[in-house]
Amino acid sequence: MLRLLVTALALLSACAQAQTWPTKPIRLVVPFAPGGSSSIVARTLAAEMEKSLGQSIVVENKPGGGGNVAMQEVARADPDGYTLIIGHVGSLAVNPYMYSKLPYDVDKDFAAVSLLATVPAIYVVHADVAAKNLREFVALAKKEPGKLYYGSAGNGSAGHLAMEYLKQATGIDIVHVPYKGTGPNLTDLIAGRTQAASAGTPPLMPHVKSGKLRVIAVGTAKRLASLPDVPTVAEQGYPGFETSQWYGLNAPARTPPAVIQRLAAEAAKAAKDPKVQERFAADDAEAIGAGPADYAAFIRKEQQRWSEVVRTANIKAD
Repeated sequence: MLRLLVTALALLSACAQAQTWPTKPIRLVVPFAPGGSSSIVARTLAAEMEKSLGQSIVVENKPGGGGNVAMQEVARADPDGYTLIIGHVGSLAVNPYMYSKLPYDVDKDFAAVSLLATVPAIYVVHADVAAKNLREFVALAKKEPGKLYYGSAGNGSAGHLAMEYLKQATGIDIVHVPYKGTGPNLTDLIAGRTQAASAGTPPLMPHVKSGKLRVIAVGTAKRLASLPDVPTVAEQGYPGFETSQWYGLNAPARTPPAVIQRLAAEAAKAAKDPKVQERFAADDAEAIGAGPADYAAFIRKEQQRWSEVVRTANIKAD
């Protein structure tokens, strides 16, 4: 009886808290360094959401461990709606399979709030590579197995995974060269020391426009407005292929459902705002604003996809 009473009082307290929430600023943790797509998504949507919430959303970048440092901290935070984190394909769908052990459980320690945005991946080659599209690149790679090199921003990075996924889908043998960041990776790609790479459009498009790189495919399910003449990987003979970076809003597990629903509603509203959509479109990103159930289902689907890629490629954390 006492246990039931305690549970009932806890539920009543949570409901009362949710009705008055928020009464103070909200902390939104970004598990990566400032300046990247994660920061743009977080700050753009936070600025819009706080208008309706009536409280400021303080964005805090906390990089380290491929996102694990911030994830561990937020997993242990009070589940009161005042500490949130930007979920990412790496931290939620890749790291659980790439690291032998994590200090948190992505499925048990976090609540899905909203899928905020997707950022497309594109595939590029150096201008001297004799391939105008993905079909020709695959043919070239199969003609000369192990002789083409692709770079990435590091072991386990989004570009590494996107290229390994492409290798598995197409059956090609190309060699991975990991760098310490996108900058060094692009330096060698532009110089022709590597032949291919995958990343989002912002760091690649200036070099595409200068003629130093060529886009051979986009990883999204549909073509990009900024690259209308470049077909998707799926269109070029690999149906069902899709890869993109994505960013969501997550809270510690046991955050009151009413708070989760309020946050999800505000995220969906912000995603539909024309200013938000315009800002995202500049980087070829798409504002989504999907709710908790859809976001949770999306995470599970991505975990299935990337766990297989990580396992097949035998990718291990450094």
